[in-house]
Amino acid sequence: MNQPRQLLHPRDEIMQTMERIYRYRMTTTSGGNLSIRDENGDIWISPARVDKGNLTRKDIVCVRADGTVDGLHPPSSEFPFHQAIYLKRPDIRAIVHAHPVALVAFSICRQVPDTRLFHQAHSVCGKVGFAPYALPGSKLLGASIAEKFREGCESVILENHGVVVGGESLSHAFQRFEAFEFAGKTVIKARQLGSIRYLDDAQLAQAQTRTVYQNFFEPATASADEKETRRQLVEFVRRGCRQRLLISTEGSFSARLDGDLFLITPSLQDRERLRIEDFVLVQGDQCEAGKTPSRATQLHRSIYQKHPSIQAIVFAHPVNATAFSITDSNFDARTIPESYIFLRDVQRLPYGIQYRMDNKLADSISPSAPAAIVENDGVLVVGTSVLDAFDRLEVIESTAEAVINAKALGEVAAMPEAVILELRQAFGIK
Repeated sequence: MNQPRQLLHPRDEIMQTMERIYRYRMTTTSGGNLSIRDENGDIWISPARVDKGNLTRKDIVCVRADGTVDGLHPPSSEFPFHQAIYLKRPDIRAIVHAHPVALVAFSICRQVPDTRLFHQAHSVCGKVGFAPYALPGSKLLGASIAEKFREGCESVILENHGVVVGGESLSHAFQRFEAFEFAGKTVIKARQLGSIRYLDDAQLAQAQTRTVYQNFFEPATASADEKETRRQLVEFVRRGCRQRLLISTEGSFSARLDGDLFLITPSLQDRERLRIEDFVLVQGDQCEAGKTPSRATQLHRSIYQKHPSIQAIVFAHPVNATAFSITDSNFDARTIPESYIFLRDVQRLPYGIQYRMDNKLADSISPSAPAAIVENDGVLVVGTSVLDAFDRLEVIESTAEAVINAKALGEVAAMPEAVILELRQAFGIK
């Protein structure tokens, strides 16, 4: 994985990443620690006993290569295992340790989530492992975790403790950590629905195929419409990340500008941190010079070509709806009027249809069938605007969560056909 040149100071990078982890409720005020190993061997690490929800750059501690400590506080009590991992794995330059609830659940059941749920989670998380319990902060714990990393693991569940992941940079480690927790949460939700379907080697390999744009164009001066669409995409992609409808490494969002011209999320960039200039213009078989569009670009283009009234498309992996995609449990939107009005009858599409070049997926989605569950690959929704598509994404996830919660209470009662007919007539649904 090629990482961009890092210009943010380690103090700021750790502070900002911890703020994000805490805001996502993936750690607690007292839990978790982050570190970065500098080129000169210095290790920058979050401090011991400082509120993780109110961390400042001055709180970050530097443990010099010679062992001296520079900072207002002592380094995290877990510093020994950070140091041990760096000694065993020179290629690792940053570490995330935290106690996100789904992975803690696995840790106290002595299990590791299988990331072969979706190609992206499997690719991002790398080799996963399990380290036996040892006293927090002890050298024994450090040795146990470091051994798993020496064996080639990048994401390690700690028995009755939490998780540790490493990466080539702190942003890389965070993305790995987020994807691992996402996989864990999805497994837990899916087990409430039925048996889980995992991808085999051939299916994982199929997901690696992608269209590489070799034709580029220099766009004309941006119109007011393009500028407004870029602003909306930034706003809703960021909102989607903060509402956990999207994660930093997965999903694509596009909006049509005119005819065959549309904007789409770039490939391999943190979704929450996208700027207006990061979105990629695509027209026909050409894309904006100097940028790499999402690998789902051809899928988006085929839908726009097939359906002129569709103006925005989201391909995403919200946890509850994605749980339906990895089981054979039927997703029924006939739960409350809003769900049916926005989603209609949600289709289930077979795995692999998103990689085919025969437009089968574009034939399966339409303004009258605006939402679909894609097996082992989340959900696809379309809309007449960026807001309309995002609204449907929210509705499909909230509906999925309500259904999963309802299964813990009793039998799910869908609205009867007479109610559906009344809704169709009242709201002009064809």
